[in-house]
Amino acid sequence: MGFGLGIIVTFILNILLGWIPVLGNLLAGIAGGYAAKKGAGGGFLAGFLGGLLGGIILAIVVTLLGGMFAGLAGALVGGLIGLKFVAASLIIALICGIGGLIGGAIAGKKAENQQ
Repeated sequence: MGFGLGIIVTFILNILLGWIPVLGNLLAGIAGGYAAKKGAGGGFLAGFLGGLLGGIILAIVVTLLGGMFAGLAGALVGGLIGLKFVAASLIIALICGIGGLIGGAIAGKKAENQQ
């Protein structure tokens, strides 16, 4: 559950702190990487996926809404617009991943010292 918790923590804190440029995403990633407790690599992945999750959810919503209101053509256009959202969220996901790397390294070092 630690890895999934790290993704969820990153996603929720990214929503709450995303209004602070760069620092909010970095702090969300640090908290998510620490919650994942999988070391630096696992922390990076949890932070990255948590940061990317917002773009993926938005892409799904836009695709579904386009399909509901304009049929197949609307779903295709919504899907293309959704891909732009996912591509735009890659920068945020990378910043969250860097924060996750830091948080995961801190959690890994703390677990190493406790043994």
